Amino acid sequence: MTTITTATALLADIAVEKDRTDAVQAFVKQETILVQITTGDGLRGTGYAYTIGTGGSSVLALLREHLLPLLVGADARNVEALWQRLFAATRATTTGAITSLALAAVDTALWDLRCRRAGEPLWRLAGGHRQEVPLYDTEGGWLHLSTDDLVRSARAAQRAGWAGVKIKVGKPHVAEDAERLRAVREAVGPAMHIMTDANQSQTISSALHLAAALEPHGPYWFEEPLPADDVSGHARLAAATRIPIAVGESLYSAMQFRTYLESGAASVVQVDAARVGGITPWLKVAHTAESHNAMVCPHFLMELHVSLAAAVPNGMFVEYIPQLRAVTRTELTVRDGRAVAPDVPGIGIDWDMDAIDDRRVA
Repeated sequence: MTTITTATALLADIAVEKDRTDAVQAFVKQETILVQITTGDGLRGTGYAYTIGTGGSSVLALLREHLLPLLVGADARNVEALWQRLFAATRATTTGAITSLALAAVDTALWDLRCRRAGEPLWRLAGGHRQEVPLYDTEGGWLHLSTDDLVRSARAAQRAGWAGVKIKVGKPHVAEDAERLRAVREAVGPAMHIMTDANQSQTISSALHLAAALEPHGPYWFEEPLPADDVSGHARLAAATRIPIAVGESLYSAMQFRTYLESGAASVVQVDAARVGGITPWLKVAHTAESHNAMVCPHFLMELHVSLAAAVPNGMFVEYIPQLRAVTRTELTVRDGRAVAPDVPGIGIDWDMDAIDDRRVA
């Protein structure tokens, strides 16, 4: 039977593996919300979402008090119908981060179930375009790191055959950001991609100034230069610089992406499955981006996004930020500088539930 018999949620805190800072915040911990859904035939699917320090308990409460009870007795195969049912039940709080994170944890669990029942890996059932995706490193580019640290990390990624590296920008002086980018470019040469990320720290005037200073050093994209809800500002910036503008990690609905693409405000889509509401809307965003001839380079969650980026023809990169190694039995497979999507049935994450229990928040 495919009828859902139980649906449960828990919250676990996973410590960061290393210090991570950007222009506006530090990544304190990963508050991880896990949902487990069981059906009458004994299959179980596990999904998750996350925050980087606050709000996890609010997501958990929304799931336990409002959403999970609506799943029991439903057919787990009807993933789209269940997403719409839960969305309709939360109209008073949509569109917003807490609701989208809660929906994502459920939706990812339902996709895990769907893939397990079909005996197929996520990358194939979600589209099956290819199994390997180019990889770029973010762990070696945090804002607090010295220029020498950036150079060392970039050279290591280049030796490993990775496609690119990301450097955080937003130092007090534009000249410092430009010098850090110049040093890395000089170290790796013209062929390696160097992404830059301002984490919504700029005003339109400062972003114009910063883009002009970075442009001579060939950044592959300029990520989140402005607050995520400033679509017109991003459009103005995109028209003023040759650097492609990337957005998406702080957008929480598929229609927000449509607005960016139709406005010419971004040409790189960084949709995050947890923040947009799950795999179901993630795929819709990816296909919308494809219709605008835009590439998809998802934010964070490499263990999940490797399968989604592999599923679609415009999935161009996976971002390397390891975060689940303490609570999983397997790691992301990297082969010749490319991330390899897991070939096992399900979403491809082998959770260590004992390790999760050790980190569970009461």
